[in-house]
Amino acid sequence: MNAIDTKLAALGITLPAPAAPVANYVPYVITGNLLIISGQLCFGLDGKLSDAHKGKLGGEIFNEAGLEAAKLCAINVLAQAKAALGGDLGRIKRCVRLGGFINAAPHFAALPAIMNGASDFMVEVLGDAGRHARSTVGVANLPADAAVEVEAMFEIA
Repeated sequence: MNAIDTKLAALGITLPAPAAPVANYVPYVITGNLLIISGQLCFGLDGKLSDAHKGKLGGEIFNEAGLEAAKLCAINVLAQAKAALGGDLGRIKRCVRLGGFINAAPHFAALPAIMNGASDFMVEVLGDAGRHARSTVGVANLPADAAVEVEAMFEIA
C-alpha cells in the first residue's frame, strides 16, 4: 500500500468506481509525465448525484453542500487517476493543477471558497505534493445539474 492509499484509508475514504464518459471524450490522458483527468462531477460512492449536490450555489445549494460537492469531485478525480495508473496512486508525484466549475447563481461570489473543498482535500491526501495551481469559474449550468465539476493535472512517475 502506497502513502496515498494509506492516507485515504486513514481518512476513511473509499474511492468509487470511476465514472464512464457520457460523450465523445476519454476520462483521462497520459502524455509524457502528465496525467490529465477530465472533469469529474460530485457523484457519491453509489455513482449517483445526490439531491443535496444538485442546483446552483447561492440558489438551491448553500456553501456547506458546495464544499462537500467539491470534495466529492476530488475523490472522483483520484478514482480516475487510480484507473489511469493501473491502480498505483503511488505514481503521483504532485498535483499540478485543479480546475473548478461552480454551478452558480449570478450574484454568487464565493466561488473560490467552494473550490477549497477540492483543494483542501488534495493537500490533505497528498501533503505538500497536493499544493497546486488553480482556476475557478462560475458557470450557468453543469451536466446533470451538478453543483460542482473538477478537472485535474498530475505529474506522475
